Amino acid sequence: MNRTYTAQDIIREFEKWSPKGLAFEWDNVGLQVGTLNKPVKNIMVTLDVLENVVDEAIDKEVDLIIAHHPLLFVKLNQINLDTPKGRIVQKLIKHDITVYAAHTNLDIAKGGVNDVMAELIGVTNCRPLIETGSDSVVKLTVFVPENHSDELRDAISEAGAGHIGHYSHCTYQLSGQGTFKPEDETNPYIGEQGKLEIVDEKRIETIVPKSRLSGVLKAMEEAHPYEEVAYDVYPLLNEGESMGAGRVGELVNPVTLREFVELIKKEYDVPHVRVSGNMDKKVKKVALLGGSGEKYIHKAKRSGADVYITGDMTFHMTQDAMEMGLSVIDPGHHVEKVVCPKVKRYLNEKCNKDGDLNIFVSKAETEPFTIV
Repeated sequence: MNRTYTAQDIIREFEKWSPKGLAFEWDNVGLQVGTLNKPVKNIMVTLDVLENVVDEAIDKEVDLIIAHHPLLFVKLNQINLDTPKGRIVQKLIKHDITVYAAHTNLDIAKGGVNDVMAELIGVTNCRPLIETGSDSVVKLTVFVPENHSDELRDAISEAGAGHIGHYSHCTYQLSGQGTFKPEDETNPYIGEQGKLEIVDEKRIETIVPKSRLSGVLKAMEEAHPYEEVAYDVYPLLNEGESMGAGRVGELVNPVTLREFVELIKKEYDVPHVRVSGNMDKKVKKVALLGGSGEKYIHKAKRSGADVYITGDMTFHMTQDAMEMGLSVIDPGHHVEKVVCPKVKRYLNEKCNKDGDLNIFVSKAETEPFTIV
């Protein structure tokens, strides 16, 4: 069965994984150009939105671009069509291509940029390098007819409710009876206007990270049969999962810095890296941060890491790390591209089970450096 998706449908599902609320305050995430209120068929995932990426999108009749780096990261005072940025915006609008960006929220999100980077090179038992706080949790209680309880429980769980550690679909259920009397101008799923109804219902309780609450409530309303859903949301004192950018973890088996460099080149698909430190030194504990992370070398050192992986390291900051006894590997900023296949897989799993969408990773080159 063919289904028509809107850009809003896609982004709503994507934000269950990478909510905008996770982003740093200085970041510009979300809609960049265009509208989310339109049907989409072809979706491109990319690290950057450069002119060659937009040209590829035009050639492939793309409706929606999901990028990691925001197109409009710096505020525009004017849209001058004689500038590179102006030409990009003009082409996007002319060809009705919507651009959406997930930047630091995708860095911080569980399973996002930094987790992908860690997984690829075998770094385990990860925690955030830079903690931004914990994702506070609330309790959701909803009342539903018994014959719809399984459907509703699954819907809110898939949207992010009921996750405790490595367990999902965690709820508590009680059976009881609900009463209501449909008034004028109602269209009740059960019962008649003006007549008191007594219905066998279940009370379902679960916890929800506050960052995912809006998506969970949306899923609840869509799965619930009633015209008016009876539910409560309670604040809790429980601390949620620690959130933050970067990761600190450990290798299962220590390797030399030289061996680790070769593993990074292979798994990150980069022809070279810049490295500082004793190449025969054993590496066990690893800190990493996708993108530009040189200002966090002191956090990496305090974490107990033997080596710090990040991009855009400068001369003097690398010397400072060397004097602290912290090895540094700089695979480049562009290495964040490793998250693009993950975004594609996620969207295919969540939105494209019937194959109605064409979701692909851009092939346009956006790495500005060439090693000669």
